[in-house]
Amino acid sequence: MVELSTAQQTVPVAPKRRILPAVGSWDVVVLLALVLVAVIGAASIDGVASPRFWRFVTLEVVPIAVIALPMTLVVITGEIDLSVASTLGLTCAVMGDLWAHGVTSLPLLIALCLLLGAVLGAVNGLFITVFGLPSLAVTIGTLALYRGLAYVVLGDKAVADYPVSWTDAAISPIPGLTIPWVIIVVAVLAVLFGVVLHATPVGRGLYAMGNNAEAARFAGIAVARTKFWLFVATGMMASLAGVFWTFRFASARADNGTGLELAVVAAVLLGGVSIFGGRGGMIGVIGAVLLLSTLRNALQLAYVPANTLTIITGSLLIASVVGPNVVGMARERLRRRRTTEQRTT
Repeated sequence: MVELSTAQQTVPVAPKRRILPAVGSWDVVVLLALVLVAVIGAASIDGVASPRFWRFVTLEVVPIAVIALPMTLVVITGEIDLSVASTLGLTCAVMGDLWAHGVTSLPLLIALCLLLGAVLGAVNGLFITVFGLPSLAVTIGTLALYRGLAYVVLGDKAVADYPVSWTDAAISPIPGLTIPWVIIVVAVLAVLFGVVLHATPVGRGLYAMGNNAEAARFAGIAVARTKFWLFVATGMMASLAGVFWTFRFASARADNGTGLELAVVAAVLLGGVSIFGGRGGMIGVIGAVLLLSTLRNALQLAYVPANTLTIITGSLLIASVVGPNVVGMARERLRRRRTTEQRTT
C-alpha cells in the first residue's frame, strides 16, 4: 500500500463567501453605533422617539449625504475636496441672483446651477490632474475663492421669494409618513454610487489608485482622467445640495452651508474610508451620515451647547481616523496569532 504524503492528504477547502462583500467590520461598528445612539436617545431624551425628530434628521442628512457620496470616491483615490461647502454657497448665490434678475424658469435655473457646479469641480480637477498640485492645497484655496465669489455675486442680501409650491415640495413628506420624499432621491443616488464603487471595474480602479497610483497607471487605468471627472461629479453634487438647501430654507444667501465640509469629511472618514486612500465603502459612509445627524439632533434636544457639539464632531473626526486603523491592527495581530498557532500545531 502506498501512503499518501501530508500534502496529498490535504483537501483544499473553498473559501467562505461573504453575503455582503461590501460590508466590513468597521461598517458594522458604525451601524451598531447608530442603533445604540437611537435607542439610548429615545429612552433618555424627550422627543427623540417622535416622528418629527426623524423628519428633521432626514432633512439634515440630505445635503450631507448628497455631497458625501462622490466625496467617498474622491477620498478612496487618495484625494480630498474641501471646497464643497463653498461650491454649495456659490450655487445658492448664483441661483438667487439669477432669480432676482428675471430667470424665473426654475428647471432652467436648476440646470444652470448644476452646470456651474460641474465647472467649479472641473477647476479643481484641472489644477490637481493637469498641473499636479495637491488636492488639499487646491481645494483649501478654492474654498476661500468660491465663498468670496458668492459674496461678490449676492453680497449680504437674501433672495426669498421663490414659489411656495417649490419650497413646500422640497420638504414635503412621503404620503402616510413624516420622512421627506427627497430621501428617496438620496437613496437612489447612494445605490448608483455604491454600484459604481463596489460592482464595476471603475470602482476597482479607484481602490487601485488609492493604494498605488503609479502601479494603477502602469496597469492601464486612466488615473488623471478618472480623478478629473470625480471632481466634476463632486462639484455637481455640491450644487445639487445647494439647490435643495435654497428650497428647504426658502432663502438664497452667500453664507449658505458654511462649515458643511467638516460634517461631510467627518462622515466619510467615520464611515471607514481611509484618509490615505485605497480603503472604505459606501455602507459605512451612509451609516456615519445618519449617526452624526442623529447624535447632533439628539444632543440639541438635550440642550447641549453649540460649542460642545463642535467639540464632539471634532472628536469623532479624530476617532474616524484612529478607529479603523486600530481595528485593522487588531485584526492583523489576530491573524498573525492564528497563523503562528497553526504552524505550531
